[in-house]
Amino acid sequence: MRQAGENGKRQPKLLGCVENELGLRSWLDSQGHSFIVTDDKGPGGVADKHLPDADIVISTPFHPYYLTADRLASAKKMQLSMTAGIGSDHVDLVAAAKKGITVAEVTDSNVVSVAEHVVMMILSLVRNYMTGYNQIINNQWNVGAIAADAYDLEGKMNKVVGTVGAGRIGQRVLERLVPFNCRQLLYYDYGRLPADVEAATGAQYAELEDLVSRCDVVTINCPLHASTKGLFNKKLMAKMKKGAYLVNTARGAIVERDDLVEMLSRGHLAGYAGDVWEPQPAPADHPWRLMPHHAMTPHYSGTTLDAQARYAAGTKEIIRRSLAGEALIPTNVIVQGGKMAGQYEDASKNKNVSLEFKKTWEA
Repeated sequence: MRQAGENGKRQPKLLGCVENELGLRSWLDSQGHSFIVTDDKGPGGVADKHLPDADIVISTPFHPYYLTADRLASAKKMQLSMTAGIGSDHVDLVAAAKKGITVAEVTDSNVVSVAEHVVMMILSLVRNYMTGYNQIINNQWNVGAIAADAYDLEGKMNKVVGTVGAGRIGQRVLERLVPFNCRQLLYYDYGRLPADVEAATGAQYAELEDLVSRCDVVTINCPLHASTKGLFNKKLMAKMKKGAYLVNTARGAIVERDDLVEMLSRGHLAGYAGDVWEPQPAPADHPWRLMPHHAMTPHYSGTTLDAQARYAAGTKEIIRRSLAGEALIPTNVIVQGGKMAGQYEDASKNKNVSLEFKKTWEA
């Protein structure tokens, strides 16, 4: 977890930090467990030193501890790797499965938080918010420069918006876009949404390349795995409409770093907004910090105080069940008993999704 410093001391609800320890300290201490909390995750750091003796390893997706195959090989006692939040791409799932380690996360804990963030970022791009904001902090006032590239989602020139990934987050994004009366809502996933969801949202299924070619705004809401790593490369982004916007609150590695910079620099894309980076935390010289037409933030979409309360409670429940030998809630399980489980099981059956253990996992 990350250090929050004075913010962690000031705000006890900031549970996902070193200072407040997910609210687990007193509960685990009362049961006689040793609980090590650190943000020292580098090679040979505090986390590595304690890894060989750890039965359970907890990481947040916002400041992850990358459990590579080499690290898992040194984890002689590990039974459970869990994410306080959603997303287990920091774990080598193939290596974890081979060692019989259960991998779990707190499914649904921050889907609302992320979906709201996606809508905010869509509006920040379409309404050209960042140009206006930057004018104010730079003591400028030029409404024409803002309005010249500002649009509505609704109206005669209303927008087509599509989501790549229509799971728990993507579906909620579609639901929240309904009141904006976009010209059309599209989605792409390895399976169709239920008919009642399609009817309620008006969303239509489209194949990936068809979707990106038709959309004014594309939002990425799919998990990172072998088939989605680098999915949005120069080839795919070139198929997007000239002047389209791209939003990514999923994982930074789904978008090819340098290809994105090129597409923005030459004006093929009008803007990019996201809060996910590769790696995290992003180094000071990461090119996305300085690329044109962006609305980037640190990775915080899924860690509002409300989300932290949910994923802290979910983390405690998963640990409680694991220690008691009780079955985990199936939707929280990513790997168990040497095989994929939960929501990844359906994905693994799709011929276009490479989740088989024989594939090389890149953390």
